[in-house]
Amino acid sequence: MTRIDFYILSDAFAAVTSHVLTACKLCDKATASGKRVFVYVPDPLVADELDTALWTFRQGSFITHEKLSATAPDAPLPAVLIGADEPPVSYDGVMINLGLDIPPFFSRFERVLEIVDANPAARTGSRERYKFYRDRGYELATHNLNG
Repeated sequence: MTRIDFYILSDAFAAVTSHVLTACKLCDKATASGKRVFVYVPDPLVADELDTALWTFRQGSFITHEKLSATAPDAPLPAVLIGADEPPVSYDGVMINLGLDIPPFFSRFERVLEIVDANPAARTGSRERYKFYRDRGYELATHNLNG
């Protein structure tokens, strides 16, 4: 069964680290352990921000990544795929949810990572997603990120 991890950004931490930069760090950690990552991003502006950030978030490092719509059928698969539609079946290890909803295909992943931003509206949505997962019996873990 899918394990769900909530990464909670404290107010102080969120002031210097965005949810996009946190997603980059989580992508780096997951790909370093050999996992392919799908980042669910329904907002095209956030997808562009993540695409740019994955090139620059850490000096001297690069994580191969593409937007889902740009992936050619016969191209080598990147470590990270960014998109709003269901990814190819080879991406079933880790999904990072940067959306406000829960994508219908979330349960095919080993792990789903939810980033909880510090603003009140984002927290409310995260609580609703937490309750959704909890009420269906998914294994939940929380990680408080303080800096």
